[in-house]
Amino acid sequence: MSGAVGAAIGQVLPLAVGVALSPIPVIAVVLLLTTPGARRNGPAFLLGWVAGLAAVGVVVLAVVGPGAHGGEAGPPTWVSWLQLTLGTLLLYLAVRQFRGRPARDTEPPMPGWMRGLAQFGAVRSAGVGVLLSALNVKNLLLAAAATAIARTGGPPGRQAVAYAVFTVLASVTVAAPVALHLAAGARSARLLDRLKGWMSRNNAVIVSVLCLVLGAKLVGDGLSGLTG
Repeated sequence: MSGAVGAAIGQVLPLAVGVALSPIPVIAVVLLLTTPGARRNGPAFLLGWVAGLAAVGVVVLAVVGPGAHGGEAGPPTWVSWLQLTLGTLLLYLAVRQFRGRPARDTEPPMPGWMRGLAQFGAVRSAGVGVLLSALNVKNLLLAAAATAIARTGGPPGRQAVAYAVFTVLASVTVAAPVALHLAAGARSARLLDRLKGWMSRNNAVIVSVLCLVLGAKLVGDGLSGLTG
């Protein structure tokens, strides 16, 4: 692995973990795995999720990557400002999520759109996967990951490899329930239900901690780029 690729992967590892530990997509895929068409809906959601991650990476790297800023030696100054802005938004989300957390050991009510997942087929399941990865405000980390890769420099091919690694790591927690269900079938139901319940009860705290840690990292990276 070249130094440039290694540096880019090192930059996005914490961000990939942040996306992977986001509770909502895990809860959504577990719910889809309880539907009559689970063996189609689960993989369809996973494919949609990966497609959404890939789409964000293509767009952001095209804007801030090599060749997108007039041949300068590195990304333009506005990339650092973008990281600073994204980091600040994540810190705001951390405070908002923590203040809105439910009472201890209380499972919050499920959003209406989640209750409707039982009626979904493969196409709509894939669409939900795309929406939760590419258009979820909490996944500002996706844009942050691509800008972090762009900051390391290197040719487009190497940056694409680094983002592919990010995508794989960020998809582990969505892929794992699907793989478990395909391998164990109905025997996985109890474990998946326990996972859903735990993540639902602790959603606000998990997201708050992730946003706090990763928001601080992005603010630091942005300030480093502006003052370096």
